[in-house]
Amino acid sequence: MEYRLALIGFGTVGQGFVEILRDRSAEITEQCGASFRITGVCDARLGSIHDPAGFDPRDLLEAVSDGGGLESLVARDKGWDAVQTAEEGDADVLVELSYTDLETGEPATTHVRRALDSGKHVVTTNKGPVALHWPEISALAAERGVQIGTEGTVMSGTPTVNLGLNLLRAAGVSAVRGILNGTCNYILTRMEAGSSYEDALSEAQEKGYAEADPTGDVEGFDAAGKVVILANLLMGEPIRMDDVDRTGISGLTPQDIAAAAEAGERWKLIGSVERAGGVVKAVVSPQRVPSTHPLSSVGGAMNAVTFDTQILGEVTLVGPGAGRLETGYSVLVDLLEIHRTHG
Repeated sequence: MEYRLALIGFGTVGQGFVEILRDRSAEITEQCGASFRITGVCDARLGSIHDPAGFDPRDLLEAVSDGGGLESLVARDKGWDAVQTAEEGDADVLVELSYTDLETGEPATTHVRRALDSGKHVVTTNKGPVALHWPEISALAAERGVQIGTEGTVMSGTPTVNLGLNLLRAAGVSAVRGILNGTCNYILTRMEAGSSYEDALSEAQEKGYAEADPTGDVEGFDAAGKVVILANLLMGEPIRMDDVDRTGISGLTPQDIAAAAEAGERWKLIGSVERAGGVVKAVVSPQRVPSTHPLSSVGGAMNAVTFDTQILGEVTLVGPGAGRLETGYSVLVDLLEIHRTHG
């Protein structure tokens, strides 16, 4: 079955996803029974094109790598804005990959609403709409009989959301805790090797793990957004960012790191959501993790999450939390889930 796709955002993640289609479309169709035709791409910097006939992934990637922009390609329509792409695009699925705003969720939330209201499925890697507006957009999706894919909002392409929703739900998930921010994990790993916090942060910025303004990562806002998403999706609890008890890592000292090492423990920024006595508690904070726990061994920019279940006990998943192809793969995961349930 073929699915027509409209993409909003054609930066690192969008191009990573299209690379996967360029290189693996035949295998995906053979193994999964689904194929994908990109009928629209809208990017604030690279331009906007739309054509029901679709675009070859190779042409899309070459157009942006050559510096000519998307509108250098032949297309029936050019210059559409993101809202028009979401509403009027000749597509079955809107793939929303615009920048994240964890204060308002915009402009992505508007794109998602308009696509759902027009009867399109939505796949997004954008934490904003899911962390801030999940009850509203999930209700709209149910009303319109369409689906929202959110795998890329937590741990990139490592299938955290789908594992929790589809494979572990019957096991009785009572808590989820994990290393949800690769920037912080990299900084803490470097501090264990003897770097100061300032030097470790500078190194993370040089490697592209941290933004010029690292506040969202090091003060725990990014991890808090992911905790909210996990609470909403996996536990059905509509908590908000303000409900998360949040502390970042900027206050940790080399002395703190050394004291934990002497006790056989490692500092990790842990995001957790737990249901106990009918109450859900959400926390992001630096915690000393015993060396015997699987989360302790996760170093560098890697992410990991542990599900506490009533039947299986602890189940830990480790994988990349960011990356061009890794997050691009999360889009494919969600598209195949739409195919499984609606195809």
